[in-house]
Amino acid sequence: MEHVDILIIGQGPAGLSAAIYTARAGMNTLILGCPPKIAGDYDIDNYFGFTETITGKELIERGRAQAARFGAEIRCDRVLGIHQTESGSFLAKTENEEIEAAALILATGVSRIRPGISNLSEYEGKGVSYCVSCDGFFVRGKQVVVVGEGNFAANQALELLQYTPNVSVCTQGKKSAMNGEFRNRLKEHGIDVIHDSITSLAGADGLEKAILESGRELPAQGLFVAMGEASSNDFAYSLGLIRNAQFIDTDRDQRTNIPGVFAAGDCVGRFLQISVAVGEGALAGRGAISHVKERRRASLDKETR
Repeated sequence: MEHVDILIIGQGPAGLSAAIYTARAGMNTLILGCPPKIAGDYDIDNYFGFTETITGKELIERGRAQAARFGAEIRCDRVLGIHQTESGSFLAKTENEEIEAAALILATGVSRIRPGISNLSEYEGKGVSYCVSCDGFFVRGKQVVVVGEGNFAANQALELLQYTPNVSVCTQGKKSAMNGEFRNRLKEHGIDVIHDSITSLAGADGLEKAILESGRELPAQGLFVAMGEASSNDFAYSLGLIRNAQFIDTDRDQRTNIPGVFAAGDCVGRFLQISVAVGEGALAGRGAISHVKERRRASLDKETR
C-alpha cells in the first residue's frame, strides 16, 4: 500500500492549484483522476493575467506542469471509494491500488449524470441510496440492484456482498465500461449484469421492484445509484460529509466537517468559475498542509512521552 501526505482527487483547476501549494511546502502530494472536461479545446477569455485567449487544454497543461515542477505526482487513476481509518487517515481504493493519506482534498467537480428513472426521488431514503457503506446494513439479505455501467458500479456491487448475496447490476442501457478484472469478479460471485434500462420504480411502503424498459419487473428492495465515475458527492456520502443539496459544505478555509478533509472548486457550489476554483484550491492546500503538520506534531509528542 502506498502512503502519501496529501491525496488530491481531481485534476482540474482546484486540484492542481492545491497541489502547487502542498508540493511547494514539501508535502508528499499525489493527484488522482483523469483530465477534466475543462481540458478541452474551447476558449477562455476571462482568466486574470491572460491578455490573449487561452484554451482550457493549455491552461490545464500549464497547471499540471507547474504542480509537477514542485514535486507533485499526477496519475490518471480513478478512485472508486474512500474510507477513514481508525487512526484518522484516509484509505482510497482506486482501479489499480490502495493509497493511505494523512489529508484529503476533494476537487472532482460536480457529477451531472442521472440514471433517468422517472420517480427516483420518491424512493430516496425508502430503498434508493447513493452509498453502500452508509446503507448496506439496511438491505441485508434483500434483492438489490446497482445502477451504473463502469468500475465504480462494479465495485459497489461487490461491496454489497458483505450484506446480501442477491445483487445485480443494471447499466441503464449503456455499454459496459467495466474492465476485465471487474467483469470476471462479478461473474465469479454470480452478479448478473443487465443491459436494459430501469424506467420507474414501484412499491407501496418502500421500494419493491424496478420496471425495465422491456416491461420486465426486477425484484428490488434496494437500489444503489453508481453512474459513471465516483464523484465528490459519492465520497461525501461514504465519509459522512455535510452537504448542501449536491454540494459539499465547507467553511471559508475549505474545511469540511471531517478533520483532514477539504473540498474546493465546483463541488462546493459557489461561483462556478475557474478563477474561484483556483483560489479555493489554494485555501484547501493551505489547510491540508496545516493538518498534516498537526498530525506530525501529535505523533512526535506521543513518542516522547
